[in-house]
Amino acid sequence: MNRDDVAGLLDEYMAWMKESVELREMGDWVQITTPYLDRHNDFIQIYAASDPQGNIVMSDDGYTIADLEHSGCRIDTPKRKELLETTLRGFGVKREDGELVVHASRTSFPLKKHNLIQAILGVNDLFYLAQPTVQSVFYEDVMAWLDANGVRYTPNVKFTGQSGYDHRFDFVVPKSAKMPERFIQTINRPTRDKAESVAFSWIDTSKTRSADARAFAVINDAQTDVPAPVLEALTSYSVEPVLWGARSRAVSLLTQ
Repeated sequence: MNRDDVAGLLDEYMAWMKESVELREMGDWVQITTPYLDRHNDFIQIYAASDPQGNIVMSDDGYTIADLEHSGCRIDTPKRKELLETTLRGFGVKREDGELVVHASRTSFPLKKHNLIQAILGVNDLFYLAQPTVQSVFYEDVMAWLDANGVRYTPNVKFTGQSGYDHRFDFVVPKSAKMPERFIQTINRPTRDKAESVAFSWIDTSKTRSADARAFAVINDAQTDVPAPVLEALTSYSVEPVLWGARSRAVSLLTQ
């Protein structure tokens, strides 16, 4: 894959995004239905309106947090609150009266809209606790595994990609004498949409990093088999999938 190939993929992605968005006026607000799916396989919707200063405010209308709490996943422990705030800060999103909100100018609208959607996806994935039998957030499990194997990393790192969009990676392992810089993204709920989101983040970010940098997706396969399209979407764009059940195979790639 060369630079022109990647440029073409980015153009196709942007065209798909534009064609897949639906708009609906609702009083002073415009409902934006995106092609991204939430954990119920419903299209993620956000709302945009003008604020008193003539700028743009975008919100999820409180759906993301309310849906989690109605499903029994309450953000009522210090650890969960910390993980939520860390995720939101990574995308420059604020929590206002239970809503996830960003403020934008006309110029920054595309970036802020992108960040709000990525934050919604991140919060959905971060707190995807299927049943009370699930004892910890997958992100924490991956962090504990990295610590146990002596992997040097920086958590929650944000990079600006070639498109100008920001992308947050769960862990970044610095370059060593034997290995290049390594990016790690966790996927708690393996869906094709999530895999394609991770793949786009890597495609866009990789063009601003060293040519030999590598990306890994650590996938939770404890509760369900990972669909083949998820693995295909990742490997097609040079993201190396690491199944949680076979994670020992990746240790040497991260510790060197």
